[in-house]
Amino acid sequence: MNHRLILTLFICLLTSACQIPHTPQPTATSTPTYTQDQLIPTPRREPVSMSTPTGSAVPTRSGSKSDLQTSLTPSSTSTIETTTPVSEDWQNLPVIPEVDSNVRVIHENGLSLGNDPHAFSIFGDCQSRPAEFLGVFETDPLVTESLPPELRETVLYFEGSFNRDSPTSQDGTTPGALLWDQWHRGEYGCSFAETPVECELRIHNPSYVIIQIGTHFESRNTEYLRTIITQLIDKGVVPILATKADNRELDHRINRDMAVLAAEFDLPLWNFWAALSDLPGRGLYVMKGREEQGAVYLNEEAALRHRMTGLEVLDVVWRAATDRQEAPSAP
Repeated sequence: MNHRLILTLFICLLTSACQIPHTPQPTATSTPTYTQDQLIPTPRREPVSMSTPTGSAVPTRSGSKSDLQTSLTPSSTSTIETTTPVSEDWQNLPVIPEVDSNVRVIHENGLSLGNDPHAFSIFGDCQSRPAEFLGVFETDPLVTESLPPELRETVLYFEGSFNRDSPTSQDGTTPGALLWDQWHRGEYGCSFAETPVECELRIHNPSYVIIQIGTHFESRNTEYLRTIITQLIDKGVVPILATKADNRELDHRINRDMAVLAAEFDLPLWNFWAALSDLPGRGLYVMKGREEQGAVYLNEEAALRHRMTGLEVLDVVWRAATDRQEAPSAP
């Protein structure tokens, strides 16, 4: 194990916004409750609309990845080029991406390698755990029943992936931690001969992975992400990259680099940052007792948007990868 990586991880853990639990199993916080009106999105091909304190809607899906692609020159080196249009304009990319045919190529390769087409995984920190993110779609039938037909179909298709703990979705996770064979502590069915990424691919065998990580960052953040993305593609797993809500690093470099990596590898980008642009304080708050960490936690409205846009992007990518038509609308 590289001593520099160990030191980096140790420093990151000391400064992370999500606290590392003293017990082996992360302690989930309670899921916020919402009204039925908040849980019912608008028709499918418009952006998911949810009530907000100001009455505003989630930003529309203006523009597309293909509009930018002609002006992009993906980097073939380990250095992110920050002068490309996507690095300058990532905040204006749509929340839900236009998905290119590249995902179908990756997915079909994964099927030939034996990946489970009904499984997806999440690589993230405390706000990506089931109780805070997608778990409600398996724990609360009323929530799933309130969804449009196509999203209900997606939930049923991926049943078993929404409400599971995993070695790749824990408090304080960084890209470097995902490549460290001690991070899972030998739990989740993992061995110390494998990294959390390798363990998750073995035990869950996903066809898709949502990567939303970066509130806890390190100097080699982008280098580690590139390693993870390459590993997933080599295994025939479709990576779905995501921006985060906060700007804890103060210069937006995590989200900017995530957008550039999506362009570099021709992958879908879930621009969650843009989904919060109309909320006061971007829907973030300072947790009592953790004031030194700043506003990095999602309030109820932001958490709802996180959940709904996350499900929608999974739906869009899955249908593009499999050339699957939407479920018919209810009469």
